[in-house]
Amino acid sequence: MAELNTGGKQQPRVDLTAMVDLAFLLITFFMLTTSLAKPHAMDVAMPDKDKENKDDNLEVADNRSMTVLLGANNKIAYYMGQLENPIDGPTVVDYGKNGIRPVLLEKLKSVQAATGKGLIVIIRPAETSNYRNLVDILDEMKIVNATQYTIGDIGEAEVELLKEQGIN
Repeated sequence: MAELNTGGKQQPRVDLTAMVDLAFLLITFFMLTTSLAKPHAMDVAMPDKDKENKDDNLEVADNRSMTVLLGANNKIAYYMGQLENPIDGPTVVDYGKNGIRPVLLEKLKSVQAATGKGLIVIIRPAETSNYRNLVDILDEMKIVNATQYTIGDIGEAEVELLKEQGIN
């Protein structure tokens, strides 16, 4: 005699095996095809030092060079030419559109008109300046479209100049 299944209704079942396979397939796809955010850094070209002759310095024309000294209290001192016999300055200014920016724009134009070549800006941060000062002056270089600038070490005579100007 045949047995009848009278034990109640069977619950309907959904097979989730295909859904789990699809989820892992999508996770694998996005892991392999996603590119992570690339770091955005400013390129700074630093001159190579001559390893044999440590005192080898690059000669720069006095009428084309502007030295920017980053001092304390968010102040900048700048001069044109050599420190011993400056063509212009030293002058103390602030950062920003009412500080160093108009000076840089004016010097860029006057040097280009006088020599036919671009202005060379030498940035020398003092130990009393902070990292934000350096970033701000690099931003100013980008804003005024100064193409030739370098970051150098500050000398003792320039530290004394900052002390005389009251920004060290």
